[in-house]
Amino acid sequence: MIAAIKPSGANTRGLLAYLYGPGRNDEHLDPHIVAGFAILGMPDPGRDENATLTELARHLDEPVRLRNNEFGQKVTDHVWHCPVRAAPEDRYLSDVEWAEIPQRIVEAAGIAPADDDLACRWIAVRHADDHIHILATTVREDGRRPKLHDSGLRVGDACREIEKDYGLRRLKKGDRTGARRPTQAEMHKAERLGCEQTSREWLQDRIRAAIPHVTGAEEFIAYLEADGIEVKARRGPSGDLLGYAVGRPGDLNENGEQIFHSGGKIAPDLSLPKIKARLEYSQPEEHPTARRNRPNTPWHQATDALDTLHADLAEDTHAQAHLAALGELIEATAQKAPANLRAELQTASKAFARAQRSRIRAEDRAAHALRLAARDIVYTATGPDGSALAALLAGLVWATIVAGRWHEAKNHAHQAEAARQAVQHLQTAADHALAPTLTELAAWPPREQARGVLASDVRAAVPVHAERILTDPAWPALATVLADAEARGHQPHQLLKDAAAERELTTARQPARVLIARIQHTGRNPAPNRRAEAARRRSTIAGSVPAQQGPSPQTTAAATMPIGQRHRQRR
Repeated sequence: MIAAIKPSGANTRGLLAYLYGPGRNDEHLDPHIVAGFAILGMPDPGRDENATLTELARHLDEPVRLRNNEFGQKVTDHVWHCPVRAAPEDRYLSDVEWAEIPQRIVEAAGIAPADDDLACRWIAVRHADDHIHILATTVREDGRRPKLHDSGLRVGDACREIEKDYGLRRLKKGDRTGARRPTQAEMHKAERLGCEQTSREWLQDRIRAAIPHVTGAEEFIAYLEADGIEVKARRGPSGDLLGYAVGRPGDLNENGEQIFHSGGKIAPDLSLPKIKARLEYSQPEEHPTARRNRPNTPWHQATDALDTLHADLAEDTHAQAHLAALGELIEATAQKAPANLRAELQTASKAFARAQRSRIRAEDRAAHALRLAARDIVYTATGPDGSALAALLAGLVWATIVAGRWHEAKNHAHQAEAARQAVQHLQTAADHALAPTLTELAAWPPREQARGVLASDVRAAVPVHAERILTDPAWPALATVLADAEARGHQPHQLLKDAAAERELTTARQPARVLIARIQHTGRNPAPNRRAEAARRRSTIAGSVPAQQGPSPQTTAAATMPIGQRHRQRR
């Protein structure tokens, strides 16, 4: 059950006209009062043909008029409006039941505390099966104003109790970290303009997309302007940036003026202070273009950065920082992924945005490596190869599962649900990314004798999950990956143990796929030649220049040979 409080100015008669009218789409049927501050003797235009809306409005506004006449200062914000809607799957509620519900809500809000004869006047109008509207005038009979601070939280708590008592769908308790829901006016305006999103939703997507690209607040503002967003910066006398507001081009008010929204009103974690805190602790030690020359690609580096995430969630402030940075990494991956995966990853990024924030304050400097990985990805000029992308997406799936479990342990219901939704989309993208690699690997499996030896390695390394792995449709491809890694000098048994230790396989839908992505990442390079390393150390100690001895020619040739040729040679 959702109760949405909407302060509605000073026109009681105008709101009544809407409640008793046909509605915007003729959806108001049989409007009538089901409850009120004094149900007996109250004019109800829905049941009494002689009663008028003006009479009912005057009845509700009586304490307001008395206060205005006594104090000489007109009250202009006394109309309190709260629609209360049941879930679509909830059972039908009778008028008697709907009469009990608003009494609990106005009591929780502070409109009409229990046993308070001088409380505000209010009514509840029902004009549809699934919802009512509560209208109150927020001047008490004694002329005082009610205390409505944090009334939304109290009403939300009351709704959770009502759901339990009436056997309705149980919603999650709010924690004041969610983005504001679009209003009906915003949704209707977007529809009129032919836009799929409201302005605030559109702006939130653009701001989140900008964060991985920038290293400071001024650069952030410049990036938004370059992206075609209307930006209004608030600065102090010294010129320092103090705040910002953004607008969607073409979103104008009735006077033809651009409408702006402050970052904090778009989403709680998009205020300037919070964005600055994230950026100032993620300054790169070198420009991303300088890091492109490193042996590992940004995609591999991002997967490496995810490896320690589960350990970094031990401290709450560090955990919150890493989850925010994880959201940036998902967004960066969505921007640079191949076109066929981009929509799924963007949906995952939007879903995870809710899981990025909680009431816990973040120690942003703790997530430096993860944010740096996101920035490297958005700066890279080339896309990932199939195995690198598959490994990163597999890492993102596991990291998001871990994030959801952390939220569950902290009783962050909304965030845990958001993480679960993100996992579904990430898993779909990961499956699509791995599909071409699986097809290629399965086409050139090792010989039957070699597969038998590798199967023994699986049973020895991960005995609990061995049968699931060996009966997984992806087992032939995993066998090829293990054989390739062995050709590079790795030990399949150890690779399997290490990969299984990185992620538990109990909840994995297809454990062989999980292992493929992981082993392709960790076993992509030739294993170190221990004899060459020992010789190099002896030469160094002796003061001579060490001869750089690498892997044996046979190993090097096998490691660099195309998959198909390598397996033909084995046969």
